[in-house]
Amino acid sequence: MDSATADVSAPGRSTAGAPRPGPSWPARLRSPRLDPYWLSGVLFLLYTTLSVCRHRRMLTMSWDLGIFEQAIRGYAQLQAPIADLKGPGTNILGDHFSPVTALVAPFYRAFPTPVTLLVVQAALFALSAIPVTRLAARLLGRGRGLALGAAYGLSWGVQRAVDFDFHEIAFAMPLLAFSLEAVVRGRWRAAFCWAVPLVLVKEDMGVTVAAIGVLMLVRLRRGGRDRRAVALAAGLVAFGLAAAVLALGVIIPGFNSGGSYDYWNKLSADQGPAPTIPFETAARTLLWTLLPTTGLLALRSPVLLVTLPTLGWRFASHEEHYWGTDWHYSAVLMPVVFVALADALATAYDSRRPWLRRYAAQLPAAVVAAACALSVSLPLYSLTMPDTYRIPPGVKAAERLLDRIPDGATVETDVGPISRLVNRCRVFWIGDTRGIDPDYVAQHRGDGRTDADLVAEAQRMHPGAEYAPVGNEGGYTVLKRIR
Repeated sequence: MDSATADVSAPGRSTAGAPRPGPSWPARLRSPRLDPYWLSGVLFLLYTTLSVCRHRRMLTMSWDLGIFEQAIRGYAQLQAPIADLKGPGTNILGDHFSPVTALVAPFYRAFPTPVTLLVVQAALFALSAIPVTRLAARLLGRGRGLALGAAYGLSWGVQRAVDFDFHEIAFAMPLLAFSLEAVVRGRWRAAFCWAVPLVLVKEDMGVTVAAIGVLMLVRLRRGGRDRRAVALAAGLVAFGLAAAVLALGVIIPGFNSGGSYDYWNKLSADQGPAPTIPFETAARTLLWTLLPTTGLLALRSPVLLVTLPTLGWRFASHEEHYWGTDWHYSAVLMPVVFVALADALATAYDSRRPWLRRYAAQLPAAVVAAACALSVSLPLYSLTMPDTYRIPPGVKAAERLLDRIPDGATVETDVGPISRLVNRCRVFWIGDTRGIDPDYVAQHRGDGRTDADLVAEAQRMHPGAEYAPVGNEGGYTVLKRIR
């Protein structure tokens, strides 16, 4: 036998030169490098289950899910993103500049249901946990990194946003997280590339992009001058501000039927004195943003500068819904404060102050414990309740009633039926059809209203039409236009 082909494992032969077998598959799956991805997968399952169960039980919180579905349906059909819920024929780009939602269109084309939007949003939120966890593990170690990643995924701001149906800010979450991870690691080109697409998420994100550029300049000043990096940072500031001005002053008015940006009135007092945010409300929101999430230690990091644009427009607005901690408005703050916490912890461990080192050493465990404790009163807690997974008989009855509305019909409705109708009908918001007499009216029967009351109300809104009840089930009534 040729020695070159001899079995090296045969008795008496040396195995010194034989390649060592690699780690087994179970060992590979336990690799620390995969921790962020495993955590992201678990969060995706939690977010998806929460969102889909809410949808199945007809617990839609607002009309936003229907508005975005109408716009994305338009993109999927290679047409303009018309959202009739905002008014017949309204181009959504004249309301908010969020062309990034067109990325959902191919998935919606394959699966034309609101569940598609909810699953995409869950995936984007879960994706944003990867850079947060990865950065924290790199700076603080595996255990502390996982703790911060879990605390981020369970944070009240993220949970509130998942609970609030669908919103375009879902796209901002991973972009912010990846960009800020790159800033902290000094990967300036990557930070620039991740930040630039934020201007396609919403018109106010341009100022946040500029803030990321300012943060880059601050970090560069600390770590020494790099001309190319300084140019990238300065370019990001200029680009972000220019994009915001272009969106607010040109693009949105160009698509808006009134030729303006409708939300300026949130900042003005044209109709008399407007309320300003009470000090205690602002303080409460700031404390919720920084205390249970970071133990206030994030204040030591310049990364926190990136929260200022979002907090600024919210507190400057006269719309009280923007001031508090409900809905989705605080979601984009969560990647920022957790990246700021990881950055602050990394420097606190080397502090000359013993109390600060001790505090920093305990903080990762404290923030994940706080996130778990607060979850008892937050949306994800509902996943522990059996009723979450059951469809009430009233919902099934209401769906059977809504199924009697034919495809392609025009329907005027309130919140409940929207997500059951948008993918197959032309749907208007109740009281805002602007002269169109819809084929059907679908409404909740709350406040003790009878069929006769709803018929009378429909005919007041549409004097030239006549409506008759089709049926009422599960707390909803459907009227049909008969003339």
